Amino acid sequence: MQNPPPRVPHQPAPNPAEDALARAEAEARFTVELASAVAGARRRAHRDADAQIDTAHLLHSLLETDPGVRAVFDGPQLARVLGYLVQRSIGYGLRWQGTVEDSGALPVIRKRAVAGWSPPAATAMSGALERAGRRGAPRVGGVDLLAALASDASCRAVEVLERAGVDTLSLAALLACPPCPSRQVS
Repeated sequence: MQNPPPRVPHQPAPNPAEDALARAEAEARFTVELASAVAGARRRAHRDADAQIDTAHLLHSLLETDPGVRAVFDGPQLARVLGYLVQRSIGYGLRWQGTVEDSGALPVIRKRAVAGWSPPAATAMSGALERAGRRGAPRVGGVDLLAALASDASCRAVEVLERAGVDTLSLAALLACPPCPSRQVS
């Protein structure tokens, strides 16, 4: 009897030098707000004893640091999302600790895993870089990353948004085609 094929394809071990170079090249294109959000997500993951930055870490830091991202939501909606994220950081997220976020909704980076990032978070960052490129922007902003997060219906960030009452399909549609008008999602 043959063993069944592994459920998760083997990925080569990360190469720290290549990761650092790729990360530096990507981060050189970030706006100040996005760079601050990524640094905040790293600190949040470390503080929460999570091995990887996940999409909820990114969402939380984006909302804290980027006024353009906050402007996408109306006041009460923003308060609900932030309230839910605070609940997550003080206990709700315990069910996620020690697990790797892998929504399966977007193609995982096939070459190899990005050290320190969940597969959906790494995919979202790639999507943000692509979105900025499509709109001809020299810098990748927080709204670019929010659009990429919203497009993965199975990631933790979308779970947080939905639990806070955000219509994530409307959000993804609103942000799908850059440049987006400065409108709020319902």
